[in-house]
Amino acid sequence: MELLAKEFQDKTAPRLQKYLVLKSWWASNYVSDWWEEYIYLRGRSPLMVNSNYYVMDLVLVKNTDVQAARLGNIIHAMIMYRRKLDREEIKPCMGSGPFPGCSWGPRLSLPVACITDVLQHLSDSRHVAVYHKGRFFKLWLYEGARLLKPQDLEMQFQRILDDPSPPQPGEEKLAALTAGGRVEWAQARQAFFSSGKNKAALEAIERAAFFVALDEESYCYDPEDEASLSLYGKALLHGNCYNRWFDKSFTLISFKNGQLGLNAEHAWADAPIIGHLWEFVLGTDSFHLGYTETGHCLGKPNPALAPPTRLQWDIPKQAVIESSYQVAKALADDVELYCFQFLPFGKGLIKKCRTSPDAFVQIALQLAHFRDRGKFCLTYEASMTRMFREGRTETVRSCTSESTAFVQAMMEGSHTKADLRDLFQKAAKKHQNMYRLAMTGAGIDRHLFCLYLVSKYLGVSSPFLAEVLSEPWRLSTSQIPQSQIHMFDPEQHPNHLGAGGGFGPVADDGYGVSYMIAGENTIFFHISSKFSSSETNAQRFGNHIRKALLDIADLFQVPKAYS
Repeated sequence: MELLAKEFQDKTAPRLQKYLVLKSWWASNYVSDWWEEYIYLRGRSPLMVNSNYYVMDLVLVKNTDVQAARLGNIIHAMIMYRRKLDREEIKPCMGSGPFPGCSWGPRLSLPVACITDVLQHLSDSRHVAVYHKGRFFKLWLYEGARLLKPQDLEMQFQRILDDPSPPQPGEEKLAALTAGGRVEWAQARQAFFSSGKNKAALEAIERAAFFVALDEESYCYDPEDEASLSLYGKALLHGNCYNRWFDKSFTLISFKNGQLGLNAEHAWADAPIIGHLWEFVLGTDSFHLGYTETGHCLGKPNPALAPPTRLQWDIPKQAVIESSYQVAKALADDVELYCFQFLPFGKGLIKKCRTSPDAFVQIALQLAHFRDRGKFCLTYEASMTRMFREGRTETVRSCTSESTAFVQAMMEGSHTKADLRDLFQKAAKKHQNMYRLAMTGAGIDRHLFCLYLVSKYLGVSSPFLAEVLSEPWRLSTSQIPQSQIHMFDPEQHPNHLGAGGGFGPVADDGYGVSYMIAGENTIFFHISSKFSSSETNAQRFGNHIRKALLDIADLFQVPKAYS
């Protein structure tokens, strides 16, 4: 590998680099347009599980259990946020909070000539598309120039919930087209949705501000029932494969008990952007809009408002929908998702170990993975590069010589605590330094990605790039940002916590791990793997993570506040 790297550096790279330097002179960011196109828009595998990610609601407090009322407040707050965005009243998000772990290895889509998706930005959309019990509705957000108040939106959603009309033929599972293969969806779109009422109905969905799914089931986190958080996560990640519109920037998912969540498409933005919106919306819902004692939106609605309208479809051939549904269902059924709240400690105790919380968790993941699989693997941690114009993400390769030295010493069992602490501190210091480099534009993976693309355009073969880019990321990880905007004092409202979110596994025989270091005293984990792999087991890995965190804390002999 060293020889290949040396040869690449001396012979091939200088020519490829000249093209990138040239691009950097005219492009606002030399990576982001290619990243968007080749990682996301040209990918032909399903968006569901492979690319889209989910975000959970507040899990320890509940403002109302009235489904329509919760939507009234939340959607009103979302449009308030959009208005602030349009008026440029929201400060740029420069933070370091990463997420999610999308690796470009498995999803890099070449050759150049193929069908590609496009991103469409509609800044002035005045309605949302709604799905309930197999029917699609169009719900206006404005009356004339006035944004509907929460109580009006509650009334409109209640009208949909009360509507007894049945789905039209082919309507119920229609959204499965967005969950299956992209080629099949493109072909179906051309054949069945390019004219008449189908075109008009599809436009109503695609020109909506976002998509709203009204589910008949109830999910929430019950700390007494560990499986509850994982079931909630699965419902958000893929639902039943036809009750989310996976192409939309995001689907707002509403459960019967008033609990919410998001399923977000990945091409247009990374999770800190959705996180920023979500924090504003949840804060506005809880601390500014509020509810009546019976859980309804405040104020009296205007009953003269025209009710939401059904979208009209003509779908004689349903085989293509069914075939996309079967592809999506097989993918969804193969995902093992294990979500849990780690209660013994959070960042309060970690800081007493004089290390960054992120480095602490990442090194614990290395120890847990070695115990789980008996070997090390290429590890991806997403870091943000938002200090740069149009910057998105960079990779931190968190399996390092230093972290492996620490893990091996832990496995040997013959080292003193002082030696192990020393090895841990070296690994943590290395990790923090790599993270800093990634954030400040000195990472390597986006650069290699762009060099590879130039080599493909020029028809230059590089054994080094081929070797580097073929190794799978069997451990794909991401820390979920929180408290990007300070709408309330977390010390006064310690239970006002979201549980973060998660994503599917990047490699068929690997793990996806996202974690949120929530407040001072707890950490939420979301671990995904595939049932079809005999080598992985998300729950087993989760238990190894728990033990690794406790074992590392024990090295520092800091007393843990067990719940």
